[in-house]
Amino acid sequence: MHASENQTSSSMYLEPLQQMEAYCLPQYQTLNHQLYYSDGGHGITNFSNPISSELYCTLESSSGTESFTVYNSTSAVSFTPNGSPISWQDSHSYPPDQYHNNHSPDNTYISSLSGSCITNDLSSFKHKLRELESVMLGPDSDNIDDSYDTAFKDGANSVSPEMEIWRQTMVGICSKNLKNVLIGCAKAVADTDLLMAQWLMDELRQMVSVSGEPIQRLGAYMLEGLVARLYSSGSSIYKSLRCKEPESAELLSYMHILYEVCPYFKFGYMSANGAIAEAMKHEDRVHIIDFQISQGCQWITLIQAFAARPGGPPHIRITGIDDSTSAYARGGGLHIVGKRLSKLAEHFKVPFEFHAAAMSGCDVQLHKLGIRPGEALAVNFAFMLHHMPDESVSIQNHRDMLLRLVKSLSPKVVTLVEQESNTNTAAFFPRFLETLDYYTAMFDSIDVTLPREHKERINVEQHCLARDLVNIIACEGVERVERHEVLGKWRSRFAMAGFTPYPLSSLVNCTIKKLLDNYSDRYRLEERDGALYLGWMNRDLVTSSAWK
Repeated sequence: MHASENQTSSSMYLEPLQQMEAYCLPQYQTLNHQLYYSDGGHGITNFSNPISSELYCTLESSSGTESFTVYNSTSAVSFTPNGSPISWQDSHSYPPDQYHNNHSPDNTYISSLSGSCITNDLSSFKHKLRELESVMLGPDSDNIDDSYDTAFKDGANSVSPEMEIWRQTMVGICSKNLKNVLIGCAKAVADTDLLMAQWLMDELRQMVSVSGEPIQRLGAYMLEGLVARLYSSGSSIYKSLRCKEPESAELLSYMHILYEVCPYFKFGYMSANGAIAEAMKHEDRVHIIDFQISQGCQWITLIQAFAARPGGPPHIRITGIDDSTSAYARGGGLHIVGKRLSKLAEHFKVPFEFHAAAMSGCDVQLHKLGIRPGEALAVNFAFMLHHMPDESVSIQNHRDMLLRLVKSLSPKVVTLVEQESNTNTAAFFPRFLETLDYYTAMFDSIDVTLPREHKERINVEQHCLARDLVNIIACEGVERVERHEVLGKWRSRFAMAGFTPYPLSSLVNCTIKKLLDNYSDRYRLEERDGALYLGWMNRDLVTSSAWK
């Protein structure tokens, strides 16, 4: 194919298709899907709906019934209409059964925790605080009101890392530095220092807000994750993580808003489509297996690109693999996706088939994939593989097993889009730090786009982001399904399965840059070793790569 033909076929998958949205997403009369950017993004207008006065809360973090009984306590963190946290001042909660022996049901929350805490009683807890004060202010200090600026002038290098965390926590409380207090609270939870953790949670409840600064909003959900972890309710919280379960159309609308206001999904889908279009440019029959098809939106631009291909479009067959969250958001099964894509392909006169495969990635069976001889195969892993348990969770190692299965099918190209975060095998405390850093960038980028007190922004963050965030913090073992890995680790897995890199075309890089022109200039795009990295300022957030 000539260079001009390459240019035509490779660029079409990135053309804007506002007129095609009807094929993929329903129209929402109650939502204004116009956007705005406060830092100079162009061609975009404001979400104008004001926040409503209804009550917003974060997550319903009642303790797990099997391991922790809670008395007279409902949600661990709840919020008033203005986003201010409501404290637990009147609740009475009790730790696991092994700690009940020495405490009567009439004891207060603090006394019930003291028997299970590293800090054995209230006096030693006060002593611990005094030790912190001594470290910060020197042994001769009588109060904590002196300047922190000169506290570590002498002997700062001799402070242990753990004591430095507590010093930063105390400074954070005094200076209202929410990030430092979150880190201190996570350290207390990691150390099973229940009394310290509860005290810091009380401080955090006065600092977080679902309608405040990005770190305050993120802090509300991070706090909820810490509460869920401390009281072993991570599993139940992940399954019912809402004040009120949204209707399927509402959830789909929130997902669509997130898709529009941030370029992360468009970046992933467009770059993957570019690799597939390049690999299939001479093929007459194309079979695409999408392991998480969701609403099928990724394939709108690719179908249009194939329709414009010199010499005519190929016959396209898409096998869509389902997941329960997407089915709920769609309001039905995979036939809904098939009908939308079939209608779109008919409009563009592209021969098309859709094959529904309702199964999870862990349950993939070869005969259900509908492999046919004579078809060029492409496999798409977009924001999906991190849900597959690996060798750290199960000896079956579904993550690597699926990659080996796909390799056995001899695909022409396999596309991988994943969040660039290291939360799979990390222990709790470093995992918390990584999650805090990652989602700080994510919430900052949303704050540039959506008005801070907009109702839909709160719903988008609560229903599309908080669920994953809390699962990372609160859950372990098979219950922790959000297990991200950095691209370097994915490279190792793909190499072990027998794959080699398929470098993305420079045209993909160019067209993604055009996409980012419609967003904040704080997004950055980098190409490294044949893969693309999309980041917010100095933090990589999403990577896209291709393999063969």
